[in-house]
Amino acid sequence: MNSLVRVTPAARYEQLIRDAVGARPMRVAVVHPCSVEALQAALEARDEGLLEPVLVGPEAKIRSIADQADLSLQGLPIEAVEHSHAAAARAVELAVAGQVGALMKGSLHTDELLGAVVASGSGLRTERRISHVYAMAIPAYPKPLIITDAAINITPTLAQKRDICQNAIDLLHVMGVPRPHVAVLAAVETVNPAMPSTLDAAALTVMATRHQITGGLVDGPLAFDNAISLEAASIKGIVSPVAGSADILLVPDLEAGNMLAKQLIYLSQADAAGLVLGARVPIILTSRADSLRVRLASTALARLVAARGGVQALGKEAA
Repeated sequence: MNSLVRVTPAARYEQLIRDAVGARPMRVAVVHPCSVEALQAALEARDEGLLEPVLVGPEAKIRSIADQADLSLQGLPIEAVEHSHAAAARAVELAVAGQVGALMKGSLHTDELLGAVVASGSGLRTERRISHVYAMAIPAYPKPLIITDAAINITPTLAQKRDICQNAIDLLHVMGVPRPHVAVLAAVETVNPAMPSTLDAAALTVMATRHQITGGLVDGPLAFDNAISLEAASIKGIVSPVAGSADILLVPDLEAGNMLAKQLIYLSQADAAGLVLGARVPIILTSRADSLRVRLASTALARLVAARGGVQALGKEAA
């Protein structure tokens, strides 16, 4: 166990990237890459052999930014559109037509990109609710940890939490975890009618036993300490097959997930690769504050989802 704890986030992400590199790089629509950071992210992933970027946005603006930053766009296809909204729509068209295997957010707002993805008749929408995951590499935790949802679903309903949970389980299957342990988080470990998060957690646990959620072991409500520390659970007398071994932390709402992820990033030196699941293609979400390692890991995750049949698995409930 101690040897595992000493594995650094960098080492874990390097392994993830190595797993993703191999076959021909995946073509990815980079949506509205109208900032130096967005262009660099696409070029860095290309240089690592992870993707073949297709730049979608205003061509003159993209070339001007590349010239100012001394970035070469030689050989890169550009789908010229007038503005960010048109870029999102065109990127969706490319994915539906099978010309790209994933989307990558550029310098447009996340809502604008995802709005085009989930629009009625977009061709990328499925019956599964889309959700965001952070794939965390935490120095003090012996394995990757998924936190969901910290970016899209603000106050998810029980039905939406079911989809969020299933999306995360399916992702870990792609990453080679056969039966992920899902801890449904709340502030306490007992069901309290005054705390809706505990009711949802209990319901999700039962839904998993009734095969409404498949492929993982789900238990809750669990507080954060019990989810990641068997010692804490033992002291409290909590008997749970998930306690101390969580692969997935399913949070009550976006605020909780966002705060938890950022606390781990900034106080525990964790890395967090971001991906959107539940559409017919994976969607890469990166931040301007992300390191090169994190940007590459986000791309590698998308590559694994597409290359190992994860697109079909994550969209198997498509209408």
